[in-house]
Amino acid sequence: MMKVLFIGGTGNISTAVSRACLAQDIELFILNRGLRQVDLVGAKSIVGDINSAQTQTELARHQWDVVVNWIAFDQQDIERDIKLFSNKTGQYIFISSASCYQKPASSPFITESTPLHNPFWQYSRDKIAAEDALLKAYRENAFPICIVRPSLTYDTVIPLPFGGWTEFNVIQRLKQGKPIIVQGDGTSLFTITHASDFAKGFVGLLGHPQTIGHAFHITSDESLSWDQINRAVADAVGVTADLLHIPSDFIARIDPDYSGTLLGDKSHSVIFDNSKIKQFVPDFCATIPFAKGIRKTIDWFNQQPDRQVVNPHTEARIERIIQAYQKGC
Repeated sequence: MMKVLFIGGTGNISTAVSRACLAQDIELFILNRGLRQVDLVGAKSIVGDINSAQTQTELARHQWDVVVNWIAFDQQDIERDIKLFSNKTGQYIFISSASCYQKPASSPFITESTPLHNPFWQYSRDKIAAEDALLKAYRENAFPICIVRPSLTYDTVIPLPFGGWTEFNVIQRLKQGKPIIVQGDGTSLFTITHASDFAKGFVGLLGHPQTIGHAFHITSDESLSWDQINRAVADAVGVTADLLHIPSDFIARIDPDYSGTLLGDKSHSVIFDNSKIKQFVPDFCATIPFAKGIRKTIDWFNQQPDRQVVNPHTEARIERIIQAYQKGC
């Protein structure tokens, strides 16, 4: 039985992967601080902080077939893990990000060989630096790395940049007939992947000896415009969307906090070539179209009212952008 450690493992993407692992009788250990309660029957829990000496001592008692870090964000996190898991694991998987790919891209068709360069988003630059540290450890010391770059992946989040994600603002605006912001003219293409589909490809990489030293993205093959994405969310709610198109650079000037996620990611058309993951995991195929998956997500929010968080600060930010744009027009 394969012995796997997840650092994290109960998040938006990783929960679906954890469930897929348990369905395949993988011996799964999950290290987290125990703050998020998720029903993962069969998983073995290690409650602790990866940065604490006590937790590191506990981990040192184990020999792992695979270690996956879902919550490493920068070079410092990676350097810590290299020290912790050298000669302790047969495979170390780092969860990077597809936002690391070249922005603006020289081609909208993205493969794993697309250059990594993002001058707009510090988050992406930190992930790139982490990848560089891992590649150095692999080349110089044969540290058994594998890099996975998810793109926009959802399950228990609403994958829209304005009032979505863990917040319910965009759904409330749709229900109230208020305009919702769409960056640009709404025609740029993007790929959104359900976590259950991502899990199919990811689990196939676990313990795969030929993956060492490789990087993969795992996405749906469905490409949608942002107008189509926003309208699919509205359809899931049962209303018609009032879409307000605002240029991304204007939004970033009014609210610079949106610069990374827009100029560094969602303003650019991208079409992911999944040939590599399909070569290594031949059974991988994404089967959940966004129009179907987002209904499952909205149903999840509706199951418990306390999940439907409407953030007044977010609402104020949205209104400020809209008012500034309307005044400028």
